[in-house]
Amino acid sequence: MTDRILRMPQVVEMVGLCRASIYNKMRDEAFPRQVKLGRLSGWLESEVQDWIREQIRLSRPDLPTGDRHRHGG
Repeated sequence: MTDRILRMPQVVEMVGLCRASIYNKMRDEAFPRQVKLGRLSGWLESEVQDWIREQIRLSRPDLPTGDRHRHGG
């Protein structure tokens, strides 16, 4: 499995939070931790996507697990 490393601008765009909110959530252990890339840091794309899916699941407790991606009837 290949996993892209995302930099802060990409993460901000994906999750819709500002930098400060992302760092606050990381401090509170409510957001994936960065991985070190030498002097730089980034996030694994799969972990950010998992976090997004979890936020959706938590905000929609009435939605069955298997039907997460279905809309309408």
